[in-house]
Amino acid sequence: RLPMPVVAAVEGAALGGGLELALTADVIVASSNATFGLPETSLAIIPGAGGTVRLPRKIGPSRAKELIFTGRRIGSEDALRFGLVEYAVDGGSAEEKALEIASEIARNGPLALRAAKKSVTEGMEASSTDKALEVEKRWYGSILDTEDRLEGLSAFKEGRKPEYRGR
Repeated sequence: RLPMPVVAAVEGAALGGGLELALTADVIVASSNATFGLPETSLAIIPGAGGTVRLPRKIGPSRAKELIFTGRRIGSEDALRFGLVEYAVDGGSAEEKALEIASEIARNGPLALRAAKKSVTEGMEASSTDKALEVEKRWYGSILDTEDRLEGLSAFKEGRKPEYRGR
């Protein structure tokens, strides 16, 4: 659980542990030559590095069970349609797109990014919507007294780019 957003670029096969590693990212970019799958059941084992936990949370339990039970591989277009990846791009350009997204993210306040990631993660794990809203309120409150928040507001008012310092 890295505190900052993670963007993954997938070129080629992300099978078994490769897919499980990709599932730890916050945003996944896949090239047209990418393939995804959890073939472990064809080897009489199960995914053991988070695949049975993270895949259903990402694409829903029914679709995850189908992919895990069959060991079937899917391409980037199906991965996009299933919600496994956020972007499907031409072959050879996944890293470029991932870096573009990472740069866009990096322009934002680092404390806000950490708080937003924690809020989403903890909110998804909460037992109810009310509990999730409490999580959000707590993380929102954690950034109100920061220098970065004041810098963001000042930069907006002055029509300039903010210079965040992580304080």
